[in-house]
Amino acid sequence: MSIPPGQPAGPDQASPQPACARHPDRPTGLRCTRCDRPACPDCLREASVGYHCVDCLAQSGRAGREAVTVAGARLGGKPIVVPVLIALNVLAYAATAIQAGSFLDNARSALFAQFSLFPVGVAGGQWIRLLSSGFLHIGMIHLLMNMVALWVIGRDLELVLGRLRFIAVYLLALLGGSASVFLFGALDTPVAGASGAVYGLMGGIAVAALRLKVSLRPVLVVIALNIVLSVSIPGISLLGHLGGLVFGAAATAALVYAPRERRNLVQGSALAGLLVLLLVALVVRDVQLGPITCIGGSCYYLG
Repeated sequence: MSIPPGQPAGPDQASPQPACARHPDRPTGLRCTRCDRPACPDCLREASVGYHCVDCLAQSGRAGREAVTVAGARLGGKPIVVPVLIALNVLAYAATAIQAGSFLDNARSALFAQFSLFPVGVAGGQWIRLLSSGFLHIGMIHLLMNMVALWVIGRDLELVLGRLRFIAVYLLALLGGSASVFLFGALDTPVAGASGAVYGLMGGIAVAALRLKVSLRPVLVVIALNIVLSVSIPGISLLGHLGGLVFGAAATAALVYAPRERRNLVQGSALAGLLVLLLVALVVRDVQLGPITCIGGSCYYLG
C-alpha cells in the first residue's frame, strides 16, 4: 500500500483543497495518516503504512511517543495473524483429506459433514458451524485460491489495523458471510470456505485505502474480478461473499475512522454493535424456522 504522494491540486478546481499546515500557499489533497492534518508532498515522509508529516515525526522523536496507524496500531510490526490463519486452514484441510482418504475429495469426511455450514443444522442448535465452516475447504484449488488471497490482502490490512483489531475484522466478516447464508440461503445445502472472511478483508482494504487516500483502483479491480467469479462459477456461495464483504468493510470503517481522542471506546462499541446485530439476526432466523433437532448427521423438524 505504499503509494507515492500525488501532486497538489491546481488553483482552477471548482472545490478548493485545504492548504498544507506548514505551507499555507500550497493546496493539497494529502493528509498525514497520524495527525490527519493537510500536508503537501514536501512535508510528508513515507512510513510503514501511509505517510507522516515532518511535525509528527519530530514530535515523536522528542517525546519518545510510539507512532501508530490511523487505526491505533503500532507501526513497524510484522504480520503474524495471517500466517497463523493460513496454517489453521491448511491443517483443517489436511485433517479432512486424511480422514476422507483423498486430497481431491476431502468433503466426504465425517469432520467436513460435522463442521461445514449446514443451515438446517445451525437451526437445530449447531451454531458452531457458523464459525468452523470458515476453516474448511472443498478441494485443493478452493483452499489455494483463498489462502493466496488471504496472504496478499491480509498482510497489509493487519499492519494497518494491528493484530487484535485484524482478528476482530476477520471473525466478524466470517460470521457475516455465514449469517448471510443462514438467513437467505438454501437450508439443505452445505457451504464451506474462508471466502466470506477473505471478501471481508477485501472490503476492509478498500476502506483503509480510502482513509489513507491512496489509489483504490487495484483494490476495486480485485473485488470486481472476484465478484464476477462468484457469479460465473457454479457452486460458489455469492451470499457468503457479499455478507463477508459488507461486515468486513463496516468493521474496518469503524476502526480507521474512529476519532483519535476516543479511539478505543468508539472502536470497541462499534465492533460490539456489529456482533450484536449479527446475533439478533441469527436468533430471529432461528425462531422463524421453528423447532428443529439434530442427532448425529440427521436433523428433524419437531413442529
